[in-house]
Amino acid sequence: MNEEQREIRRKKRVIEYAESNGNVNRACRRFGVARSTFYLWRERYRKDGDQGLKSRRGGPHKHPNKTPDEVVEKILHLRRTYHMGPIRIVWYLE
Repeated sequence: MNEEQREIRRKKRVIEYAESNGNVNRACRRFGVARSTFYLWRERYRKDGDQGLKSRRGGPHKHPNKTPDEVVEKILHLRRTYHMGPIRIVWYLE
């Protein structure tokens, strides 16, 4: 069982517990879930079934302007070894 399936199972357990006891507040406290989150899960579950309980998180954040690691290493080397400032380092790297 992968993490996504475990998360779906957990959400279903919260919904089923609340419906069997008839007390949403108690279920939310027991499972550590905000009531607004519970109602969102329940609505999605009623509408789409198990597919509605899948995580809707976005993909990993990307950093397109990140400085390449080898350039960072070169900058650190110049800074530590030769005590160069930013202007000289830029000049050296160009």
